[in-house]
Amino acid sequence: MKSLFTPLKEEGLTTLKIRHNYKDGSFKLYAAKDWEADFDFSKYNKEFYLDGIFTEDAVYLNTKQVRELYKKYDLEDYLDEILDLVRQGKHFGIDAYYLAKYDIRFMMHEHSRKLGVLNKSHSIMAGGIRRHFPEEEEKEVIIDGLNLGRGMSFKNIAGKLPFGGCKATVQMDELDINNMEIMGFLAYALDSTRDMTGPDMNFPTEMSDVMIREGFSMQYTGGPSAKTGETGKPTAYGVYLTMKQAVKFKEGTESLNGKSVALMGLGAVGWYMGEHLLSEDVKLYVADINPARAQEFVDKHPGRGVEVVSVDDVLYMDVDIVCPCAIGGILYDENIPKLKCKYIWGSANNQLRASSQEEEYRLAKLVAEHGVLFQSEWWHNTAGVICGAEEYLYDGDEESLKKKVEEILPANTWNNLNRAKELDVTPTEACYSLCEGLLYED
Repeated sequence: MKSLFTPLKEEGLTTLKIRHNYKDGSFKLYAAKDWEADFDFSKYNKEFYLDGIFTEDAVYLNTKQVRELYKKYDLEDYLDEILDLVRQGKHFGIDAYYLAKYDIRFMMHEHSRKLGVLNKSHSIMAGGIRRHFPEEEEKEVIIDGLNLGRGMSFKNIAGKLPFGGCKATVQMDELDINNMEIMGFLAYALDSTRDMTGPDMNFPTEMSDVMIREGFSMQYTGGPSAKTGETGKPTAYGVYLTMKQAVKFKEGTESLNGKSVALMGLGAVGWYMGEHLLSEDVKLYVADINPARAQEFVDKHPGRGVEVVSVDDVLYMDVDIVCPCAIGGILYDENIPKLKCKYIWGSANNQLRASSQEEEYRLAKLVAEHGVLFQSEWWHNTAGVICGAEEYLYDGDEESLKKKVEEILPANTWNNLNRAKELDVTPTEACYSLCEGLLYED
């Protein structure tokens, strides 16, 4: 498979940086050998520190040299494909770090640093870290990371947080949190990019506790030991509160009593979302890629009439609300006409299958024309990053976090839906327009 890491691996390099100026469309590239193959990252922040020099045989390549390097491995066209993805989303760039000993490919997809550059903390960006399998196609991983990083820029604005937006993706085998070399490397890579993060897909939340306990990094949040708790619970609460505002906007009451809801995914967010929905008199259908997980939810809520449905059918059910809490990219040209619900309102990131803001606008308009109330999820699923910031910046607890979620998110949604109506645009376009000036105007 084509990979940005192939020239690094073959030439004994460790680092690649892509920098994009969205104002003039220019790119600058940098590659380097910053450490030796046998460098011991378990000693990070113990015997060496972030800004040290870790080899006497350092190599540094400029933009022209990096292009020649990728040309040498017949990857210049692939590099240009990635640069075009960066250009489309107005991204700041990508940082890539390669740990050859374990074949770990770490990438930070940086959309914007603007809101965090003067925030007085080490981290100037905030975005989750997720693990992809080594055999996954790298370009798809990058598309995922860039889309999520772009969403984080806007999500942090929605959460009133002093951070830019980014997303870390790591292609590696299953994480062993007892391997201090790997933990030290992941801490070093994250600290190098100046991100505050929380474990996401395929990473255990316990990794954050290990990072802090072992003195590797204070930039990992959302572990089981955090006073604010893990991020899935507040995320679900925020989505639930804003869903009620959406119903109020359309029907005049925020009660969900009598509604039918199809819940997609029963993971770290979806399980709690289901419990919030069952706090009202709703007819709940649940679907999960693991049928045993769905049945477990039914068994733990006896007498509520919860029904398990197929993951292939759940999006197209004839219900009031579809609540996506799993994978993204679920709404696109071919399937939007098949929708039978009145609302799509959930926590899943990047529900519109798009790689640019303009494409999101187009798809959101199709959803609206089909009679479905939908708002870009980053405007209402931001309680998780509020949770991380509450831990990272304020040493808060569950009660202080709950108060902020209740103060910020319902009002955000109510105001955005009404603003969209006044402007005669989709709620997706309305919430983007509130944020663009903060990110793109001097």
